[in-house]
Amino acid sequence: MEKSIAVKNLDKVITKVEAARLRVSEHHIVKIIGISKYSEADDIATLYSAGQRAFGENKVQDLKAKSEVLEELPLEWHFVGRLQKNKINNLIDLNPTLMHSLDSLELAEELNKKLEAKNKKMSCLLQINSAKEDSKAGVMPEEAVKTYQTIVEKYPNIRLKGVMSIGAHVEERDIIKNSFETTKTIFDELKSLGAKYCSMGMSSDFELAVACGSNMIRVGSSLFK
Repeated sequence: MEKSIAVKNLDKVITKVEAARLRVSEHHIVKIIGISKYSEADDIATLYSAGQRAFGENKVQDLKAKSEVLEELPLEWHFVGRLQKNKINNLIDLNPTLMHSLDSLELAEELNKKLEAKNKKMSCLLQINSAKEDSKAGVMPEEAVKTYQTIVEKYPNIRLKGVMSIGAHVEERDIIKNSFETTKTIFDELKSLGAKYCSMGMSSDFELAVACGSNMIRVGSSLFK
């Protein structure tokens, strides 16, 4: 990919995010995570030189490979994919800035146990299945607050930093909006427990997500394709 394409794409995303966040409030700050599964290490380095610092991967092995190639750069790595239990130790060793996809109490228990054994802590987001879709992981909206509280109380090696959700997988904008609003309501309720990030919005719907209060978006194809 030509350098200029990646940088032009980043400029377009930033312009759209700026417009969307200003409609919410000039104080509303949105963090962009570049989801780099479509990219090579060179593309990431190009975007780094244009000012992008945070990148996310869906697979533990891809996160390992790219972070090793780019270890000279002070990048912020996020893990956004479904975490298989047999990959937990590998992810802990990579020490990601934030793990977005803590999708059950069962996974929290297992992750905490392995973090404890390694005497480490990990910052995570609780994944909420706000659209209640069978194809998606995450806790149900009505269980989310209780689950979050339980993790905070029982699993001290996990530092919960907020919530993540994926917008409803439909064409109807109102249904997608509704799923984002559900997550934002839960996020607001969890602020008293230290929730800082409401991660929602991807390449196809991030402007709507920001309008609904997202302060962290995960964009891949709009940057790298």
